[in-house]
Amino acid sequence: MTTILTYPFKKLPTTSKWALRFAVQTKTKKTLAKPNIRNVVLVDGVRTPFLLSGTSYKDLMPHDLARAALTGLLHRTSVPKEVVDYIIFGTVIQEVKTSNVAREAALGAGFSDKTPAHTVTMACISANQAMTTGVGLIASGHCDVIVAGGVELMSDIPIRHSRKMRKLMLDLNKAKSMGQRLSLISKFRLNFLAPELPAVAEFSTSETMGHSADRLAAAFAVSRLEQDEYALRSHSLAKKAQDEGLLSDVVPFRVPGKDTVTKDNGIRPSSLEQMAKLKPAFIKPYGTVTAANSSFLVTVNEKALASGLKIKVLRYYLFFLFRPTYATPKVLEKAGLTMNDIDAFEFHEAFSGQILANFKAMDSDWFAENYMGRKTKVGLPPLEKFNNWGGSLSLGHPFGATGCRLVMAAANRLRKEGGQYGLVAACAAGGQGHAMIVEAYPK
Repeated sequence: MTTILTYPFKKLPTTSKWALRFAVQTKTKKTLAKPNIRNVVLVDGVRTPFLLSGTSYKDLMPHDLARAALTGLLHRTSVPKEVVDYIIFGTVIQEVKTSNVAREAALGAGFSDKTPAHTVTMACISANQAMTTGVGLIASGHCDVIVAGGVELMSDIPIRHSRKMRKLMLDLNKAKSMGQRLSLISKFRLNFLAPELPAVAEFSTSETMGHSADRLAAAFAVSRLEQDEYALRSHSLAKKAQDEGLLSDVVPFRVPGKDTVTKDNGIRPSSLEQMAKLKPAFIKPYGTVTAANSSFLVTVNEKALASGLKIKVLRYYLFFLFRPTYATPKVLEKAGLTMNDIDAFEFHEAFSGQILANFKAMDSDWFAENYMGRKTKVGLPPLEKFNNWGGSLSLGHPFGATGCRLVMAAANRLRKEGGQYGLVAACAAGGQGHAMIVEAYPK
């Protein structure tokens, strides 16, 4: 996903529809805008549909999706390419041929080669990092208009030769005589051919996200039924939002040689009875995390433009799946707000158990005092304000793009519902987390 960020006084085409798109009447709360400070605003955002890996996008490359999102954003907003000062993308599993996918996508979308672009990686909050980097560039006065976002293609991940095989091939390339080559070839063994697959696991601990989610659910006594119920809620809300046309950030994408993709294909409301039949996916046979209550990997790209929402951003680095609990009070305190001020919550749903464990921790005075050094609990987000249009469990989780989807969901919900403040939070591998507050742009 990509987003364009700017500040309110940037001279952009005011006759375009996008110039007024996020001008909504907000509640009479205090504003986060400060005088004599550049207040960064979000204009609009689009994304290609989120698809299950191995489906319609399987023959594409990441920059194809990123390029499509950039083109879709320009088409929707009518913003001239020339006013964009910088482009930033997040991605996690990189395609080695296009390691700086932001640059390749920008050139493919027709941006000038004089417009710099770079790519960042920060696990599941890579797109969040892209956006906060853009916010920093605008706030510091270095840039006026930024495109930020993320992309991930899980249908064609890089699979490497084993380290022994790579070493043998490199040594063969350096060999200067037939004798040296034959000597090296004699060292070859069949097990050298075993491939190395990318692992969704912590390098330092070798623990997968699923194992971490299972442990977290067990530690906070989150039952299998509770997790399945929450996952069913996510899919049901996503299906309702899709049917009612609320997922307005999705733009059609014509896959070369195939049909045009118009909507996400992972939204599949089921029943608790069907979900209960699935076996544990990670800790067997007693784990509670299954395919039904976990987010799924998809191939996608999103993008958003900036000039309609004021964004208050704080990056706060914490521990893995539990970080929204820690990051939420930090960003609220930084902004001078409370949980009661928030009109729309958008949290990344890596697993049902992860969300529900965070809920229990946020609603616990004991946890706040003993683990967070706080006198009182963070507070539980009201469920009627939480991920009302579905989340990662139902829409999918492209590692590099989810962050921007969360921000656009919060922005679009504020516009639709007439709210003022949205709170976005996400966990990420490496024990990191992110929280952001967005404020609806007033009339």
